[in-house]
Amino acid sequence: MTNEALLINHDDLLADLEYRGLVQQFTNRNELHKKLSNERVVLYCGFDPTADSLHIGSLLPILCLRRFQQAGHIPLALVGGGTGLIGDPSGRSSERSLNTADTVAQWTESLKRQLSRFLDFDIAENPAKLVSNYDWIEPLDVITFLRDVGKNFTVNYMLAKDSVDSRLSSGISFTEFSYMILQAYDFHKLHQEHGCSLQIGGSDQWGNITAGLDLIGKMGGGDAYGMTMPLVTKSDGKKFGKSESGAIWLDRSKTSAYQFYQFWINTEDNDTIKFLKYFTFLSRTEIEALESELQAHPEKRVAQRELAREITRLVHGQEALDSAEKITQAFFSGDVNQLSEAELIEALQDMPTTVISDRDEIALMDLLIESGAAPSRRQAKQDITSGSISINGTKQTDAEAIVSAEQRLHSKFVVLRRGKKNYFLIRFE
Repeated sequence: MTNEALLINHDDLLADLEYRGLVQQFTNRNELHKKLSNERVVLYCGFDPTADSLHIGSLLPILCLRRFQQAGHIPLALVGGGTGLIGDPSGRSSERSLNTADTVAQWTESLKRQLSRFLDFDIAENPAKLVSNYDWIEPLDVITFLRDVGKNFTVNYMLAKDSVDSRLSSGISFTEFSYMILQAYDFHKLHQEHGCSLQIGGSDQWGNITAGLDLIGKMGGGDAYGMTMPLVTKSDGKKFGKSESGAIWLDRSKTSAYQFYQFWINTEDNDTIKFLKYFTFLSRTEIEALESELQAHPEKRVAQRELAREITRLVHGQEALDSAEKITQAFFSGDVNQLSEAELIEALQDMPTTVISDRDEIALMDLLIESGAAPSRRQAKQDITSGSISINGTKQTDAEAIVSAEQRLHSKFVVLRRGKKNYFLIRFE
């Protein structure tokens, strides 16, 4: 890719990042602008393996790396195989639990596989790279670390950083206190070995990023810059990335594609356009059209559907999106008979599930009691006769009805619905 192409892409990139609200802070913005305009810049963002999967809170920096790559620059995705053994105090009110080396190593490999879905490692001009800081942290001995790296940081300097200062009242161990130095050393090593001149991260990483810039200046110098993105918040004050069932993971085995799709399609109106800007690659024209549609017809939820479609396709692929939309339509219409066994299990994995010993038939009222859908026979009868109960999408009004083996889905499932949203899965074994 030529410098002329970079000039065009860079101007588009910066304007796009700012339009999307993805820029919180820069260091030496004008110098960085000039460098990005004239060179192919190597940049990095770090992801510590604190679990066996990343969650959607990590999507913003991942997709920001992707945006830089699309503009012609070279992204390094750093997995903290070393710093993951220490624990980042940023944004924490208490000490993290330390994980074993084997656990962190396994999680590191899992994160590497996930990151490879979002960045292009095969493109000829500017391939992305995966690195682990375990490779340079593990060989460090204490004396070398303290003499060559630690001497560049005063305690006063470290105490002034928000990530440390916010923990002083509750206490911070020397282990987590040292995290800032290790992350700064990461930036130095990547600058030295890969020519990396830009680190990006969430706004809570500003202190760690600037510590890296200072260390680079003291250990040889050279151009280096930092940029932070805003931490994602929701307008209703609730924590982003959480659902009733817990965190929304990028691993489909932990959060199904259907659950993932449902999280996004249930986005509040006040957050939808912001999230379209943050998490999709739709153009400004496309987003503005969706914004107009949302303002004119909020009840149609067109913008939310497009948000859910774009992100589900990006994270899980077209086939998973098709399945999620099929399940959504089946439950909206009540016609669950069209779902495959795998789709049925995926859709109802967070719903109450009851295993009943196999039998040819069971009274509907008994089914309600055994599944927990009704607390008593009196309530069960009232729910049935009032039309609140459906079996496999078919409304039931006969309190004396029998559910036979022939009515089961895939020979072993019954989907019971009470009211509009209360589903129960019964499995016969």
